[in-house]
Amino acid sequence: MFVHILAATGVLAVLTMVPGPDMAVVTKRAIASGWLDGLRTVGGIAAGLLLWGVLTVVGLAAVLAASATAYTVVKLAGAAYLGFLGVQALVQSRRGRPVTAAGPAAPSGNPWRTGLISNVFNPKIAVFYTGLLPTLTPPGVPPHLGMALLVLVHAALTLVWLGGYVLVLAKARAFFERPSVRRAMDRVTGVVLIGFGVEVATSGS
Repeated sequence: MFVHILAATGVLAVLTMVPGPDMAVVTKRAIASGWLDGLRTVGGIAAGLLLWGVLTVVGLAAVLAASATAYTVVKLAGAAYLGFLGVQALVQSRRGRPVTAAGPAAPSGNPWRTGLISNVFNPKIAVFYTGLLPTLTPPGVPPHLGMALLVLVHAALTLVWLGGYVLVLAKARAFFERPSVRRAMDRVTGVVLIGFGVEVATSGS
């Protein structure tokens, strides 16, 4: 069973490290307002994973994954939110944000809530948890307990990976605080977030 869990952890680790909307949201927040807000955003993302995990274990995520209407509603809401964050970043890049002695002005909104919402409105997590997790569940363990364990592993991997990423960005914050670099990063993350929003909106179930 230990070998099976180790193999499942490896699969989850690879999926966690693939760049996606979560990394774009974290990048935007960490560069805009520092490592602490970046880590709070990561915490919100992990909380979103745990929420999806609970829904999966009780069977609600399977209902969402099987319902075309419910999937579409959540998908479009998530796409709209990613698009909103992307447009917000592009607007900030045009306006510019002067750096004062206290540091650059932080973006509005609770970073933990930003991470949570961006993850909750990602219906692909429901499909991933209901479609892949059962195949990774260790043999000899009740399915619900096995999936709950893997959800915890996935949330922990996400905290470590994105948390480490935030700290790397913090080390180079002096570079990112340069006005020209900040404008460029706002534009890049804005375009990336809008791109992910379009991808989410046009993706199939």
